[in-house]
Amino acid sequence: MKAFLILEDGTVFEGTSIGSTREVISEIVFNTSMTGYLEVLTDPSYAGQAVTMTYPLIGNYGVCYKDMESQKAWPDGYIVRELSRMASNFRNEDPIQKFLLDNDIPGICGIDTRALTKILREKGTMNGMITTNENYNLDEVLPKIKEYSVKGVVRKVTCSEKYVLPGKGPKVALMDFGAKKNIARSLNNRGCEVTVYPAYTKAEEILAKAQEQKEQILKDASLQAKQIHEELIEEAKRTAGGLDEKAREEAKNQEDKEAEKLKDVIEELKVSAREKKDAAVQLVLSELI
Repeated sequence: MKAFLILEDGTVFEGTSIGSTREVISEIVFNTSMTGYLEVLTDPSYAGQAVTMTYPLIGNYGVCYKDMESQKAWPDGYIVRELSRMASNFRNEDPIQKFLLDNDIPGICGIDTRALTKILREKGTMNGMITTNENYNLDEVLPKIKEYSVKGVVRKVTCSEKYVLPGKGPKVALMDFGAKKNIARSLNNRGCEVTVYPAYTKAEEILAKAQEQKEQILKDASLQAKQIHEELIEEAKRTAGGLDEKAREEAKNQEDKEAEKLKDVIEELKVSAREKKDAAVQLVLSELI
């Protein structure tokens, strides 16, 4: 089925319809990524926009749902040079055409996406229409295209309630104005405890939570300091006890050494006394004779 991309300056690109066949008017933007088309399709920051992929071949590795940056697709439309007819990847779960249909995203392929990108780069982002109506009337559709403006996307993309990714490091409050999962995940992987808040959360709630966390940190620090203090005292006692034992052991060794010395002196005195006694006896005998 034919499809048409009509820009607000009157430029028309003719191609083939992909995804949903519904008609859509949106802000036309481009993305230069060579891979990661699923991440682009599920990036909340593209809500209210139709994304042009400048890389010429899209869909060649299919769709792996674990790579999604949010729970659904967000762009109003999808514009590619060529949509791969066959996905080749061991992680592939679905073809991208099915993903576009499941998420009701209209698109167009078979156009010169780089020529389109040059127009957008030189003239700036502009609105456009993707339609399968071959009988479109430029005079009728151009005013509608020019009137379009992106509205209410923050309320559409933000999380409905806060959630926490536990961590033992710094505590981070992340405001969800269309944040990708990878932002919170990257902070969490670095040890942060990440609390993701809906976009319209009151400042008072976040500050109250911060104060609560501050008090908990001080409490934990106090308990930790007390524990360290007790451990240091126990260590000092063990060290002192070890020193006393060592001192007693050294004193005993010294005492044993002195006793050995005294024993040697006594033995020497005994030997000397015997020698003197023998000499005295000899002297007396010599006098008598």
